[in-house]
Amino acid sequence: MAWNDSSLTSGGAPLWHQIAERLRSAIIAGHFKPGDLLPSEAELNRVFGVSRTTARGSLDTLEREGLIVRRSGVGSVVVEPVVELPANVMASFSEDMRRRGHAPTYQTLSAGLAAIPLEVRHILRAPMAKQGFRIHRLLLADAKPIAVSISWIAPRVLAGHKPPTVRELDAGSLYQWLESVCGVRILSGHEVIEARALDLQTAKSLGVDEGTAALVVSRLSESTDRMPVEYAQMTYRGDRYRLRIDI
Repeated sequence: MAWNDSSLTSGGAPLWHQIAERLRSAIIAGHFKPGDLLPSEAELNRVFGVSRTTARGSLDTLEREGLIVRRSGVGSVVVEPVVELPANVMASFSEDMRRRGHAPTYQTLSAGLAAIPLEVRHILRAPMAKQGFRIHRLLLADAKPIAVSISWIAPRVLAGHKPPTVRELDAGSLYQWLESVCGVRILSGHEVIEARALDLQTAKSLGVDEGTAALVVSRLSESTDRMPVEYAQMTYRGDRYRLRIDI
């Protein structure tokens, strides 16, 4: 059914819900693509013969769902799909994306030994370590940047093992590499989530303006013996990513 088929069901779901469902289906089907304008409230009034309040309610629903953004003087603009992650799930980025129907890829910006900040030493329970293996990667969903990640692997984990190469890091999940090469399996972890405005360098990497809102997830991953494996700080585009907490 086309979005502008004027037939609405009386006595069923509320009219605003029916219109929102039509527009939602059109967005999912690709009739409206990211950057396109949805019909205005006036056009919805004309097509469906509903009140302005009803038309506004349907657009409000799509905005709450993260499908559109309302811009003054412009209208309702379709945005890139938002990736939603349950906050109680421990998974790698690639597992997150595949679970939600997105294709994950990586672009390693740098990988090698670096001086470990004092705070990170304590988090990884390696207070005497002077250097550690640092990985700086761009995380992409469906070939579009969604996050920048800086991670440190605990020195004890890499002891006796050759660190991952850029090719290996670009090819897939770090968690899978740790398990297959180092024999270390990630079992649990702790996360701290905060809001932050993007600095210029990170904003450029993510393709947005400096000062854009972002979600910063700081994660400590632990192995089956409850020892630290990796400490990572992932900075997500606020318009492409959100967390869900089931209570």
